[in-house]
Amino acid sequence: MGKITWKPGTMEYPLPAVLVSCGDEAKANVLTIAWTGIICTDPAMTYVSIRKERYSYDIIKEKKEFVINLTTKDLAYATDKAGVKSGKDVDKFALLNLTREKASIVSCPMIKESPVSIECKVEEVKELGSHDMFIAKIVAVNVDEKYLDKTGKFDLEKCNLIAYSHGNYYTLGENLGKFGFSVKK
Repeated sequence: MGKITWKPGTMEYPLPAVLVSCGDEAKANVLTIAWTGIICTDPAMTYVSIRKERYSYDIIKEKKEFVINLTTKDLAYATDKAGVKSGKDVDKFALLNLTREKASIVSCPMIKESPVSIECKVEEVKELGSHDMFIAKIVAVNVDEKYLDKTGKFDLEKCNLIAYSHGNYYTLGENLGKFGFSVKK
């Protein structure tokens, strides 16, 4: 059997399932994003793609900043619920029992329960179609000290990160090898 051709679609999976926080102390929100990733190393840059009709779209467009909070197995319920409730109708921090934590550079809050919170400042908004892409510079990365080993190295595997694939959330599986293992002698 060979491959069959389908119409163009979103077949790059799995994707990170993250909670993006935005706004400020007076008006903060949390939304679930799967359209995100790293787009440059130096300078460190990322993106989130958001539909214009989403409540957080205007907040991020106006404030020009947001925080990407990585999600874990323990945050799976909150991650899902943040994606199906609108911040226009409810305080999602309260609804999801998430703790606001002051960021080091941006004015929007981080999520304390997240093992990694990535502070971002928007550089450009690119209109694409169903979603607009907010291209942002990473201005700070905040990590929970409980995931540091004795030498101060961050152990991301201990976080129980989750990913999104075709409408489902998954924990990450077995480590198959460190980058470069295929050529290591």
